[in-house]
Amino acid sequence: MSETYPALVPCAIVATAFKVLLFPAYKSTDFEVHRNWLAITNSLSPWEWYYEKTSEWTLDYPPFFAYFEWLLSQAARLVDPAMLRIDNLEYDSWQTIYFQRATVILTELILVYALHRFAESSHPPYKRAAQAAAVSVLLSPGLLIIDHIHFQYNGVMYGFLLLSLVLARQKTTLLASGLLFAALLCMKHIYLYLAPAYFVFLLRMYCLSPRSVFRIQFANCLRLGAGISLVFATAFGPFALKGQVPQILSRLFPFSRGLCHAYWAANVWALYSFLDRILILVAPRLGLPLKVEAINSVTRGLVGDTAFAVLPEITPRLCFALTLLFQGIPLLKLFARPSWDAFIGAVTLCGYASFLFGWHVHEKAILLILIPFSLIALKDRRHLSAFRPLAVAGHVSLFPLLFTPSEFPIKTVYTIFWLVLFLMVFDRLAPASQRPRFFLFDRLTIIYIAVSIPLIVYCSLLHQAIFGKRYEFLPLMFMSAYSALGVVVSWVGFMFVYFTS
Repeated sequence: MSETYPALVPCAIVATAFKVLLFPAYKSTDFEVHRNWLAITNSLSPWEWYYEKTSEWTLDYPPFFAYFEWLLSQAARLVDPAMLRIDNLEYDSWQTIYFQRATVILTELILVYALHRFAESSHPPYKRAAQAAAVSVLLSPGLLIIDHIHFQYNGVMYGFLLLSLVLARQKTTLLASGLLFAALLCMKHIYLYLAPAYFVFLLRMYCLSPRSVFRIQFANCLRLGAGISLVFATAFGPFALKGQVPQILSRLFPFSRGLCHAYWAANVWALYSFLDRILILVAPRLGLPLKVEAINSVTRGLVGDTAFAVLPEITPRLCFALTLLFQGIPLLKLFARPSWDAFIGAVTLCGYASFLFGWHVHEKAILLILIPFSLIALKDRRHLSAFRPLAVAGHVSLFPLLFTPSEFPIKTVYTIFWLVLFLMVFDRLAPASQRPRFFLFDRLTIIYIAVSIPLIVYCSLLHQAIFGKRYEFLPLMFMSAYSALGVVVSWVGFMFVYFTS
């Protein structure tokens, strides 16, 4: 038996038992979103899926995810047919809850398989480190909070992403890697954030000759182009024949939403919003102009246009330009010196750029950085130094998703246990770097991590005890600004490591 099984499979079994115990836990509106999608795909013809709007939670994922929901709905009919009625809004019988929770666990087997392939494909000197990284992803507090309590299906999709990244390790499976990623894009379009890294890597390693970038391997280009065209034709072709692609795109890309999500994602715009809030307090003393009508916008935390009271407004074009700029910088190195490690680094940095500078970024998108980075966090101690603040900030930033008292001990105890356990294990397994580390950076990271405990206690417990219902958005603002600082510091640190490795 493979040496990865004694660690990965028993951990998966224990994790599954724990997740089953969470079936009755808090569930967000995303639970009703997916129940409604089960009903839409089961009750209507495909040509009505992207027009149905009985519920406010309309279908806004690409067709492959709609097909995925249709497959689940075939089993749902046997469990509780009432959950498949479109007009049965907010329906949550115990059969429905147990069915939907169970499907998240079952489809997560794709993730287990991908992590097994990752550990198996690692070279012998790095197998222990790869195994530790695989287990850390499997037991990730992020996936536990988002999928198994809050409710989503990220496990299966990150399973496909990791499998695609692992397939990119061998030249013989590069084509399969690209096609699997194309299928993933047709399942959830958020992975477009990572597409530039795939484009550059496949172009350099599969479409161009390794001897010269000026020699094109036409046969490989045709295979890749035909394969990707076939994947997108399978997903969107039937809808294109009905002239429904514009309607689908309007659902996938609702640009009317504001800069910040309901709870500020831990990115640059959270720090920008936090600074604007501070400037509101000092603007009269400094003689700064103040837009009174924008004051409520900075504190309300609603989905919509975000207005700033002191600082200049941010436009979608600026977000797009900054995202492209900071994605393009690491792609230059990937094109010049392609390797699998450089590819994973570029995927991670594309995730960073999109999360930090994107328009209307969801806090859950932090997994686009955390999970790929986990694959190379143990490459050496410099990589681990950049990963530490991200691991803390990324997981703490998800805490506001679970705001009910009964889930507080689960999210805090589990996350702290995960951080202590795996950061200690990673510290032992990460080899010394051939280049000098910045010890000041490491010391500041320790201080940053130490601040997280009192911050969590204040935001989750003390604030309400002191202020009651007043200043409700203050804990969210503190949590978001703290997490954003950690993500930005991690990004700067990893960008430096990436270009000096």
